[in-house]
Amino acid sequence: MDRPEASKSFAAWRERLHEIIFEADTPIGKAFDVALLMAIFLSILAVMLESVAGVRERYGTILRAAEWFFTILFTIEYVLRLISVRHPLRYATSFLGIVDLLSIVPTYLSLFVDGTQSLLVIRSLRLLRIFRVLKVARFLHEVTALTTAIRASRVKIVVFLMAVLTIVLIMGSLMYVIEGEAGGFTSIPRGMYWAIVTVTTVGYGDIAPTTVLGQIVAAIAMVLGYSLIIIPTAIFSMELVQAARKEVTTQNCSECLREGHDKDARYCKHCSAKL
Repeated sequence: MDRPEASKSFAAWRERLHEIIFEADTPIGKAFDVALLMAIFLSILAVMLESVAGVRERYGTILRAAEWFFTILFTIEYVLRLISVRHPLRYATSFLGIVDLLSIVPTYLSLFVDGTQSLLVIRSLRLLRIFRVLKVARFLHEVTALTTAIRASRVKIVVFLMAVLTIVLIMGSLMYVIEGEAGGFTSIPRGMYWAIVTVTTVGYGDIAPTTVLGQIVAAIAMVLGYSLIIIPTAIFSMELVQAARKEVTTQNCSECLREGHDKDARYCKHCSAKL
């Protein structure tokens, strides 16, 4: 077989592999994802059971063997995902790509640092794929709307958080000046800690003002805290309503690996590749 034919054969094989691993629209692709979800669930169960002292003492060897079995299985799967995409680095640096990598690294780290295998519970994030596998359109639509709303409102939220941090800095400094070290406000950072706890309405009570002026500032902070809760909720709700109006599918772009395309889309809205 000459090189052009070999190249075409590899491209066809890679496209078929991509369809099986990344798509849930075909029977074999759905079967792969269901089997993967079952393996993820069993691996998480094994990690959880191993953390129980009594179970570990009795079945520790079996659980460790199961952990290595699943890790090797997921390692092979991760390599196949890299092979099946046109841009491996783009997948490796994506959110799901990083999660897939982090789901296997702790076991290998446990060879050098004891106890790191407990971090394998990060595999639970991979269960998010269940919305694609089960083809629950409503759930997929809601997840896509949620992520779209988060991206759309991130700038407004950042500005809001900067304003809150400014308020916290001012109030923390005021309490440091008013109460001083005698009242437990030993520094401005300590005052800022109190301001954060108060403005967020958590109220641990480990530090509190004792002077009248300090209590007035505390009352203002508490009322302000209740008022601030409304702002990020309103921002996010507005973006969520707009994002929820769009209908999406489970179609996965082979170029940029993004999902959430419009129902009638023929080309990726992110990179313009054909779907």
